[in-house]
Amino acid sequence: MNNEPQEITALVDLDVYSNSGVYVGKVEDLRIDSGANQVTGLALHRVNDDLFDNDINRSRGVIIPYRWIQAVGDIVIVSDVIERVSDDPEEAEGNEHQN
Repeated sequence: MNNEPQEITALVDLDVYSNSGVYVGKVEDLRIDSGANQVTGLALHRVNDDLFDNDINRSRGVIIPYRWIQAVGDIVIVSDVIERVSDDPEEAEGNEHQN
């Protein structure tokens, strides 16, 4: 196995999936904390309509916290917390009452 460090730009254009196999989006850019010299988030575009509101797809996308990343290879795998956030029953119930 190659343990050489890779450039963080290698993450750009990778597809992002939850650890249960649901497509989340594509990495467009990285959020970096220059003071701490670390990546703090992934900026995604072409996000999954089922996980995110359509208004997000019309904007620039979403940023997910780097701590959600489980693995990086040919794709990026993130925690399934992203699916649980989008399926929050309280949020759905609140939206029903607003209509």
